[in-house]
Amino acid sequence: MDEVRPTSGAQAHGLVPLFPPGLQAIYGECRRLYPEQANPLQVTAIVKYWLGGPDPLDYISMYRNMGCQAQDIQEHWHYVSFGLTDLYGDNRVHEFTGADGPSGFGFELTFRLKREVGETAPPTWPAELMQGLARYVFQSENTFCSGDHVSWHNPLDNSESRIQHMLLTEDPQMQPIQTPFGTVSFLQIVGVCTEELQAAQQWNGQGILELMRGVRVAGGPWLITDMRRGETIFDIDPHLQQERVDQGIETEGSNLSGVSAKCVWDDLSRPPEDEEDSRSICIGSQPRRLSDKDTEQIRETLRKGLEFNSKAALPPINTQGLHRDNSLHRVSRKDSLESESSAAIVPHELVRTRQLESVHLKFNQESGTLLPLCLRGRLLHGRHFTYKSINGDTAITFVSTGVEGAFATEEHPYAAHGPWLQILLTEEFVEQMLGDLQELNTREETKLPKEYSWPEKKLKISVLPDSVFDNPLQ
Repeated sequence: MDEVRPTSGAQAHGLVPLFPPGLQAIYGECRRLYPEQANPLQVTAIVKYWLGGPDPLDYISMYRNMGCQAQDIQEHWHYVSFGLTDLYGDNRVHEFTGADGPSGFGFELTFRLKREVGETAPPTWPAELMQGLARYVFQSENTFCSGDHVSWHNPLDNSESRIQHMLLTEDPQMQPIQTPFGTVSFLQIVGVCTEELQAAQQWNGQGILELMRGVRVAGGPWLITDMRRGETIFDIDPHLQQERVDQGIETEGSNLSGVSAKCVWDDLSRPPEDEEDSRSICIGSQPRRLSDKDTEQIRETLRKGLEFNSKAALPPINTQGLHRDNSLHRVSRKDSLESESSAAIVPHELVRTRQLESVHLKFNQESGTLLPLCLRGRLLHGRHFTYKSINGDTAITFVSTGVEGAFATEEHPYAAHGPWLQILLTEEFVEQMLGDLQELNTREETKLPKEYSWPEKKLKISVLPDSVFDNPLQ
């Protein structure tokens, strides 16, 4: 539970001797922008996270920003979080590793909300939104980067707004700072419509953010979120979709390398009752766990794929800094954001890579609609794309023939390492699949279930209702 209160003048000015240095550093950057607002309203966690409370952010400060008339930037509320970085330096929340690296997770969140006429105090709902994102970071140990997207599937303020998802970018005013406990950058949350999120998925988040900067009502140069915005950037300027987004996908591909998803896979090469079968999932079965090393490689696969590389490659396995999943796609606000366990049941060295003759892939509708993106935006550009199950340790990685480091090969295009399945698709087969999956490109609801089969390739894909994944035993 949070409460709203003003900060004390002494604390805001860093005059209290015991005021933690990490807090002082962030307050100092805020004071640089808002020297006249020494005592901003602040949402504070009543029971701090390090005392067992549910909210990872100790504070969210709220400032009134007057905008910039010369740049046609409107007045707005500016929210700044405290808690994703190391505020205290005593290991109560974050392990102190020195001043040279990132402090805590290395970033704090900010948010800019358009100030409505007559509004005298900032709305507090953005604080809960920021706490929700912070919980995801703490629970999954995944960090955010500029250009990332968060698929939220709910109006950010729980109203009827079309602003139901988020992109992240560098805050246009707050500069990265050095603290005694490491470096801190500031990532700004930007509210977007579903169509803008989909364009970011299909192309890249940075490209969509740049388009939004050029449209005042969609945010303008400082990307200010207006919850009353009823039009997308494509409604405002229909040419943006074809001339910028579609052309960008065609020439650059997509930099979305993977998503958390509702997905399963079956090995049709052997009977399901085979106890030696190490495949991840028949629906209703107990999946084997991903080994720590495979988990780290999948995490690195997702993270590295967000960068444009001259030569696509699956990252080498790295046993340090283990995290479970670096996907930023949320299929549902209520879905688990982490695997039940990261412990491997069998050592990595004892999990053999198996070549499969025939496989059946199963996705829910939202995950299925990303298949054309996977094929057109990633594989046709020599890249890879991973679906990581939100319901367990299952992972499905599609790779093109130009990706190095894959254990699927042209001779054996379907290969599994424990619950991690890799599927290698040739360019010719990708083009064929795109034609057959064309109906998944539409934004209309598809009647489910849908099945697609390529008998000569011994591959089958089913798009199924969410209920199949939510209640696997029914």
